[in-house]
Amino acid sequence: MAHFLIIGAGIGGLATAHALLRQGHTVKVYEAAPAIREVGSGLVLGANAMRALQEIGLHDAVRPHGTPVTLLNLLNQQGLVLQRADTTYFTRAVGFDNLGIHRAALQRALLTGIPAGALHLGSAFERFEETSGGITAHFADGRTASAHALIGADGIHSPVRRQLWPATEPRYAGYTCWRAVVDAGQLDLPPGESAEVWGDAGRRFGYVPVGNGQVYWFACLNSTQPRNSHFQEYRVADLQREFAGFPAPVSQLLRLTRNDELLWNDILDLSPLSHFARGRVLLLGDAAHATTPNMGQGAGMAVEDAAVLARCLRKAPDVPAAFQAFEQQRRARTTRIVRTSWQLGRFGQLEKPWLVGLRNRIMRLLPEGVARRQMAWLYQKL
Repeated sequence: MAHFLIIGAGIGGLATAHALLRQGHTVKVYEAAPAIREVGSGLVLGANAMRALQEIGLHDAVRPHGTPVTLLNLLNQQGLVLQRADTTYFTRAVGFDNLGIHRAALQRALLTGIPAGALHLGSAFERFEETSGGITAHFADGRTASAHALIGADGIHSPVRRQLWPATEPRYAGYTCWRAVVDAGQLDLPPGESAEVWGDAGRRFGYVPVGNGQVYWFACLNSTQPRNSHFQEYRVADLQREFAGFPAPVSQLLRLTRNDELLWNDILDLSPLSHFARGRVLLLGDAAHATTPNMGQGAGMAVEDAAVLARCLRKAPDVPAAFQAFEQQRRARTTRIVRTSWQLGRFGQLEKPWLVGLRNRIMRLLPEGVARRQMAWLYQKL
């Protein structure tokens, strides 16, 4: 059995910790933040991610905290259905739900069962050095930690990745996003239904149920520059103006949102990397293959990473070989997701009226069976 240092206590880091501990390895997780903050946003764990959670023994810990997402409606700004996807088809094929869940609830579930003393908060990673027997990590407060191997699960701005490949930087997708989770029980929305509205002039709004009467919503606008100071000042009233005229329940969800509940971030991803591993160091999750959120697979890919890494460690003769096997198994799939999601985002954020009209006609004419076949690869068994 080996000893691992995991940098980052997000979804990928915690899921990987569980997967490795389940195999009998020892793990230390180091997180730069002084506390695990309960971020007020939601996400979808696709059926493929739920299957991966089952593989690493976490499905039953996570499943009760979310709600199945059974239908995705894609609408235009006037509320006309462009496409409708019944996700129960994939649920039946894979044997697991597509789950909407509050990010904070998922974090709490993943923290449960991490041994006392294995999680170290307030530990900002600075650099690693390779030794004859393994890896030593250096932290900002002067502490060090040594192990057989190091896993960088430290997000899109990963310091581990920066040391491995300094030229890799996040890329800006050209649009910015506001998000919140609201108590929407009073709206009596159809159970299990989520929707996305592709509007005019690069405006997009979507929502998904995340359990306990709560709904996660997001609103995207195009911006020629990242960290746009104009958008930095936006409050709920500004979003109500931008999305006035969008179909229900957009205005109702915004009306239920307080200014202090708003989260704002530019949409970023990573151009696909050529390598995830070097020697005894491995990147996974957003550190390796951060994607735009258009396919709802960012968290799911991190969970899949944990399951695939555990499988590789079970089969490979040593840790570096397992890391290489992981890279070989994950690069093609994650690259396809990054590229497909990037293109979907560009499609959804179109501005020119004639392109918006053409896009909407194409989406209306696309048979559900064709759309289903185009997405089936996501749910194939790894």
